[in-house]
Amino acid sequence: MPQAQDATEERAAKLDSRASGRGINQIILVGRLARDPEMRTTGEGVPRTWFVLAVPRGSAGADGDREADFINVVAWRQLASTVAEHLTKGRLVGVTGRLRISNFEGQDGARRTTTEVVADQVVFLDAPRKPKGQSEG
Repeated sequence: MPQAQDATEERAAKLDSRASGRGINQIILVGRLARDPEMRTTGEGVPRTWFVLAVPRGSAGADGDREADFINVVAWRQLASTVAEHLTKGRLVGVTGRLRISNFEGQDGARRTTTEVVADQVVFLDAPRKPKGQSEG
């Protein structure tokens, strides 16, 4: 059986070498906007919209209240424009994208790390709220 063992190890080594450098970085979130989106344009004129998504945790805390994670999300180009135009605080959305972790040096010289989701798709999961006093017509 030593030959079968060697062949299995050789196949495993080939699979490992082909998989090196590859990975999966995909995020799927459903939550509510914690504040209105903020849109800015880069120096090259590319729209960028940033928002915070409140995503409830699966279980309630010791006090019975459900806790949430507040996750920074950024959208670019046409998606950024659409998000800025149609979404407001409290809207329920689904986001698919990828996690990006960046390091930089702050103004005080300290090293900082930011974590955000770069959105590939934002799905509106509820209808916009009507302003108070507006009746259906």
